[in-house]
Amino acid sequence: MADEVYQDNVYAEGSQFHSFKKVLMEMGPPYSTQQELASFHSISKGYMGECGLRGGYVEVVNMDPAVQQQMQKMMSVRLCPPLPGQAVLDMVVSPPEPSDPSFTQFQAEKQAVLADLAAKAKLTEKVFNAVPGIRCNPVQGAMYSFPRIELPPRAIQRAKELGLAPDMFFCLRLLEETGICVVPGSGFGQREGTYHFRMTILPAAEKLRPLLEKLSQFHAKFTREYS
Repeated sequence: MADEVYQDNVYAEGSQFHSFKKVLMEMGPPYSTQQELASFHSISKGYMGECGLRGGYVEVVNMDPAVQQQMQKMMSVRLCPPLPGQAVLDMVVSPPEPSDPSFTQFQAEKQAVLADLAAKAKLTEKVFNAVPGIRCNPVQGAMYSFPRIELPPRAIQRAKELGLAPDMFFCLRLLEETGICVVPGSGFGQREGTYHFRMTILPAAEKLRPLLEKLSQFHAKFTREYS
């Protein structure tokens, strides 16, 4: 099952999206003829970001016919997505062609959205990497950063006393004291003895920089408190 909803959000220089289906076909038999694949895409992500409209699709390749029949049956008895979501999905999979009147405007708006996200990805990396105790790898794509944070031993001990993962303890304190909501890295799996959090790069640039600085200041305060 391939989650490919961020296929347009690639920011790293020299990088590009490679679909699972493309790679599968390039591998040739027996993979291209036998390996089952379900690829997902959505209008709620990517450059569209129409989170309220809700529309998406799944393409299946090499699925067992009997299983695909049951999937089709299950889909047929469920309610269909809202009409606006279906309309936007049609536009996503069939964007304007160069000969269409709207092509120039569509391309300009799409590139503006992606350029803005790329700039915020670089801003996030730059601000975090200037802070002692926080390290952030380049945000190569999608809409999230995943910084690694250093936590003092006393903070780790306090988290254990409360029955919390150390990065969960940090994230809860961050939320309580600043109103900033991030997701602890322990929910995604991480190397033993390391701590992270995940945060989005979606806020407008004029809001994102103060948010990053506020978060960095909290980390410094938290570190002093438990040192």
